[in-house]
Amino acid sequence: MEHKLVLGIESSCDETAVALVRSDGTVIEDIVHTQQDHMSWGGVVPEVAARAHVRILPRLVGMLFAKTGLSVASIDAVAATCGPGLIGGLIVGMSYGKALAVSAGKPFFAINHLIAHALSPRLIAPCPFPYLLLLVSGGHCQLLRVSGVDAYHLYGTTQDDAVGEAFDKIGRMLELPWPYAPHVEKIAQGGNPHALTLPRPMRGTPHCHFSFSGIKTAVSRHIISLASPLTDAQKADIAASFQHAIIDILCERTHNAMRLMGQHCRDIEEGGEEGGEEGGEEGGTSLLVVAGGVAANGALRQAIDTLSTRNGFRCMIPPPSLCTDNAAMVAWVGCDYINHYGLEACRRFDKPVPRPRWPLDESL
Repeated sequence: MEHKLVLGIESSCDETAVALVRSDGTVIEDIVHTQQDHMSWGGVVPEVAARAHVRILPRLVGMLFAKTGLSVASIDAVAATCGPGLIGGLIVGMSYGKALAVSAGKPFFAINHLIAHALSPRLIAPCPFPYLLLLVSGGHCQLLRVSGVDAYHLYGTTQDDAVGEAFDKIGRMLELPWPYAPHVEKIAQGGNPHALTLPRPMRGTPHCHFSFSGIKTAVSRHIISLASPLTDAQKADIAASFQHAIIDILCERTHNAMRLMGQHCRDIEEGGEEGGEEGGEEGGTSLLVVAGGVAANGALRQAIDTLSTRNGFRCMIPPPSLCTDNAAMVAWVGCDYINHYGLEACRRFDKPVPRPRWPLDESL
């Protein structure tokens, strides 16, 4: 089959990103612009982010074509994130992408940002379906079975805050620079992970759901109890203890999901359940994929890799550049759809409606 070239656009939060990816997995070019307009606000301001996307996106697309020597006529399709995310940014990226596709007579793919994370490891190496997915980002924390490019079954999700949001709020409490999460990880390397006794919500329960708000509250109360301002050593101990607690929770919940995934694969092998979900390649493999911005955390990557080895799973985590928001993973979803359904089936995914909420398991 002739390889197709897809232009990807990502604008769901504060990264404006564009990329060109071929359907054989070759990333021609990937450009990410992280907005700096939010630093003085201590977090992402949706209206500020949307206006920045309007200003930056056309410039990035021009830069993309200039760097590659290609043009709109060279591409076969446009893929843009249409949800979930901040509604203003979604409208900007979706509208620009759809307009570009229509003006050039190219197909358009409306992409779920979470699917982009879920399929991103397939850009790096083969990931046969079904596989277990731990999705950890600023807005989501979920465990799912991925049975095909468009087939997802939810095992568990956060009951309150997302794990990335928890990292950000702890970073703000510690008065670290923005963006907070990488700085929490950095100072945690010099701290004692056992300095604080923090709760592990839902520890010992058999399900796969998460809760992080209690940990944030415990950290907040501890900070209030200390003399102000905090010393660097105190900040490091708090960050290390917090990160250790978060990783404990993620690993325990993932271990529960591994048992469910193992039972699913055994059911397929024994003929107790039909495989071959739409777009699937049911193979009964024990594969754990970790994706999302928090998957760039080095301590988490090491702990999850150890957990996988101990439980007979192969662990697949994209490089940090594909964990954080980027357009290569968005373009790749369009490529994966083309590879599975053909370019002529794009109308199935041409739903240019911005969706601030867009669950992977739409049966719920």
